[in-house]
Amino acid sequence: MVSMIVGKRGTGKSKKLIDQVREAAQRSDGNVVCIEKGKALRFDISYHIRLIDIEEYGIGGADRYYGFIAGLMAGNYDITDIFCDATFKILSGKGEKDFDALTKFVDDLNALGGALKINIVLSVSCDASELPERLQALIQK
Repeated sequence: MVSMIVGKRGTGKSKKLIDQVREAAQRSDGNVVCIEKGKALRFDISYHIRLIDIEEYGIGGADRYYGFIAGLMAGNYDITDIFCDATFKILSGKGEKDFDALTKFVDDLNALGGALKINIVLSVSCDASELPERLQALIQK
């Protein structure tokens, strides 16, 4: 199941994501993964959590990012939670807001993560009102 932490830059999305990553690590009987663009979270995330800098793998674009996440799931059946920071930056490479690509990405992740019962949380930099209506229900309150 996919949920989203949504807000404009500087509204505390990363802090909320970090808190949720820590909570997931405490309750999980498996592995918790956090994907980021760059190394901004490396001092905030425990070494018990698999922290991945997506830039190290040359991943950009919705299809490649989906394939990367699907590969993680295929290679490790013990993953319980995946947290993705800077979603628009990874989907577009430049942080451009492509809502069509985001919607397809979320639909694909919901199909995959739901079947495997993996919790997926995306950090999305935009105002909640900018999101397509069908994604509104996925916003964390």
